Amino acid sequence: MQPSSTPVDNSADNAGPGEQLRLALVYGEALTELPLDLYIPPDALEIFLEAFEGPLDLLLYLIRKQNIDILDIPVAEITRQYMGYVELMQSVRLELAAEYLVMAAMLAEIKSRMLLPRSADVEAEEDDPRAELIRRLQEYERYKAVAEDLDALPRVGRELLVPRVEAPEARARKLLPDVRLEELLVSMAEVLRRADLFESHQITREALSTRERMSQVLERLKLGGFVPFVELFDVIEGRLGVVVTFMAVLELVKESLVELVQNEPFAPIHVRARAE
Repeated sequence: MQPSSTPVDNSADNAGPGEQLRLALVYGEALTELPLDLYIPPDALEIFLEAFEGPLDLLLYLIRKQNIDILDIPVAEITRQYMGYVELMQSVRLELAAEYLVMAAMLAEIKSRMLLPRSADVEAEEDDPRAELIRRLQEYERYKAVAEDLDALPRVGRELLVPRVEAPEARARKLLPDVRLEELLVSMAEVLRRADLFESHQITREALSTRERMSQVLERLKLGGFVPFVELFDVIEGRLGVVVTFMAVLELVKESLVELVQNEPFAPIHVRARAE
């Protein structure tokens, strides 16, 4: 026989006194011993119906399954069933933790102490051998109940889904500082200084018209965009040309035909035509 899987029925709690541990049900018939000619491959699938987190969890499982009062544990029967589970886990090649074997030794000790004959006086003086085990079981049961309650609480990602909506991209409007008259005068002084560098002799020119220069400035700004303030001046025209251009710009600002813009204090000043 070469089964592809070995189902294990952990139902030792249903076995009464004197009954053997059922390993599996085959066609409705309980299988209590493994066949001698049964070959189990090393990589065979093994299915365990119950999983325990430790020896106290196993004991609590046996007590709950049989509705036993935890304060009056039948140590002999519980020990027999506990050892049945330990032997079963050893038979299916499970690595047993040392705590399982320690609990088995503790149950054997309690069982032996309860079987020893004791007088009424000694029995009254000594505590119940099961007292420490009962205390540990009650404490473990409380922690287990709290853990189950916590596990039953809704969890984000399991029962609760938090919707996420991406916020629209905010386009912050940059507020430009106002152009102060002092800064405008400083820029004008810089233009005059540069104009003086090109003035070497006097040349008679026609009188410059402010209105004509205003038209020239608007013609330059009609393409849109920003034009540096200093580029509106032609230093070759000398001081007179600079003054006329400056007066033309001031008149255009007064008539709200152009506006002056500066990104930050003491930054270069730019001029652009106002939208109609």
